[in-house]
Amino acid sequence: MRIRPTVESDLDKVLSCTVTAPVSWADPDRYRRFLADGSYRPAHTWIAEDEEGRLLARAVWWTFPAGDRPLALDCIWVDDSVADPAALAAELLTTAHAAFPAGELPEYHLFLPPAWRDDPAVLAAVEWRRDVAARAGLTEELERLRYEWTPGAPVPADSGRLVFSEASDEEFVEVFRQVAVGSLDDDTRRGLLRLDPQVQAEETLADYLRMPGDRSWWRLARTPEGVPAGFALPSANNGGPVVGYLGVVPEMRGRGLVDELLAEITRSHAARGAARIGADTDFGNTPMAASFDRAGYRNFGVRLVLSGPASAV
Repeated sequence: MRIRPTVESDLDKVLSCTVTAPVSWADPDRYRRFLADGSYRPAHTWIAEDEEGRLLARAVWWTFPAGDRPLALDCIWVDDSVADPAALAAELLTTAHAAFPAGELPEYHLFLPPAWRDDPAVLAAVEWRRDVAARAGLTEELERLRYEWTPGAPVPADSGRLVFSEASDEEFVEVFRQVAVGSLDDDTRRGLLRLDPQVQAEETLADYLRMPGDRSWWRLARTPEGVPAGFALPSANNGGPVVGYLGVVPEMRGRGLVDELLAEITRSHAARGAARIGADTDFGNTPMAASFDRAGYRNFGVRLVLSGPASAV
């Protein structure tokens, strides 16, 4: 058996497998689209073959089109003929991880229905993949609630409680650094375990600049008296407009300003004719989930994120 990254001439082989499990997966149409924009790459698609070159397993990782390392595993597939599919899949992931650039292991994202534990078929598909991920070092687990706004929901009016303005990258880095203190967001907290707060804020800026959303959409928020309150970053991903990132500075929390920030993002996308606005928040971030509910966003699914342990600075 041979485990290796693919090359361009492997495309037909990569597209030949059929995933029937009721979890997210990279179907041929998605693979071609993401390959075209650089989100998928032959070097980030790994396969296992038998001695005759028959495909036994495939793993597909996603990255930013301008990125240099894979960030998230989108799909694992193993042929039905394999006697121990979990062992082969774990070996495939572990081999690829060792070849990727140094840094945190790419996460594995599973997109699931809201009540996924109540569906035996979905639960079985998740448990198998969770076992594979753990064998490959992805032992941490986080559930994120997935939300969407569509034009059938109201567009929130501007209450006048905050004033929004454009700002420089340096100003956004500073407010990112402030908002990270006491954040309920798991990614932010994990980032602070491995990075200096200033560096973490700079990385956050770099990540959002890589997204397809327009930088000119971003806004700082202040009270009418000029007191800094937070920020609202409408953005976009491969699927279209997303909420992106928002936050309230620590000294202004507890005043309901998260609703004002989400409203600004919703208005921004709606004014451009968005047919849908996507959003995620951690299962444990109840204030953000409640804000989505109040703003007319619908919880339509769950993103299960499997990741490696965060390391301290």
